[in-house]
Amino acid sequence: MKKLTTYILINCLIVTLSFGQEVGLKTGDIAPELAYSNPKGKEMKLSSLRGKLVLIDFWASWCGPCRRENPNIVDAYKKYNKKKFQNGEGFEIFSLSLDKKHAAWVKAINKDQLFWEYHVSDLGGWQSEGSNKYGIRSIPSNILVDGDGVIIARDLKGLALHRFLENQKK
Repeated sequence: MKKLTTYILINCLIVTLSFGQEVGLKTGDIAPELAYSNPKGKEMKLSSLRGKLVLIDFWASWCGPCRRENPNIVDAYKKYNKKKFQNGEGFEIFSLSLDKKHAAWVKAINKDQLFWEYHVSDLGGWQSEGSNKYGIRSIPSNILVDGDGVIIARDLKGLALHRFLENQKK
């Protein structure tokens, strides 16, 4: 009985510790390159935004919480796009959609008025290379990258995104 109790306790500890670990890339890591097509078929690269603070936004047209977060992201873009930051000139959004249907993706971009340039997708859904590369397990999810391509924050939503950007301003 004592061995069984010890065995159960050790297994519970292992499970608990594994849930506490950060999945995928961590703050301080270099953001891997992302290069996918925009809705018109033009390849867009994350590296082309070096020198700016970039929010990599993982979302999908079918994701209710993503769609509800979009107005916050639009507001942040409007407010911070032209600002100077400690390690970046301006703020850009690199939206990576986990959609599988091109028409639904484009319709959501237009309906939610996501007017920035960098919208990309491989239309792979959860099998998207980008979401796998970044260890994305749920959406909405985002990663903030500084002007040198270093990850400085993860999953900033609502006012947390605005507060973090305010604190990064020069």
